[in-house]
This record gives sequence, structure tokens and C-alpha cells, in this order.
Amino acid sequence: MLKIKKISEIIGKKVFTDEGNFFGEIEEVNLVNNKIEGWRIRVKANNIFSGARGVIIPHSYVRSIGDVFVISQLAMPVQRQEELPEMPSE
Repeated sequence: MLKIKKISEIIGKKVFTDEGNFFGEIEEVNLVNNKIEGWRIRVKANNIFSGARGVIIPHSYVRSIGDVFVISQLAMPVQRQEELPEMPSE
């Protein structure tokens, strides 16, 4: 279980995947019955999300909270093949 002293200390932290990819910044926490249900993350690479400015990641995908916020790569949505950018032909 991850221990957090103050949620206000988490807001604005940089978010990385467990593979080391930058994902965004923590924008808000979603609480249900005084427990953390998920985190709203302002996404920096919005080409992945078709222009969306943020996503909500369930708390179960959080791997570590410290100087940075680490989430599981499994939290990343899977792109459909037609959404993938085309590679230049050589």
C-alpha cells in the first residue's frame, strides 16, 4: 500500500510510466468514501489521446509516489492500428 501524507503535495508532480516514459503531470485526485479511487493526469503527449488534455488513471495502476509519480505502462490506452502515425518509407 502506498502511503501519502498530504494529497496537496502530489498535485503538479511529474508522471512517468514504469518503463521510464514521461506521461504528464498530476492535476487532481478522485476520492470516493475518503479513499483515493483515481488520479487525473494532464497529458503532455496528447497525440496519443486524439487531442484529449487529460486522463483518469485508477489508483491500482500507481506503482510509486515520491519525487515523481510512477504508473504502470498497462494504464496507457492501446492505439488502434489506424490511429498509429505512418512511418516514412525508405
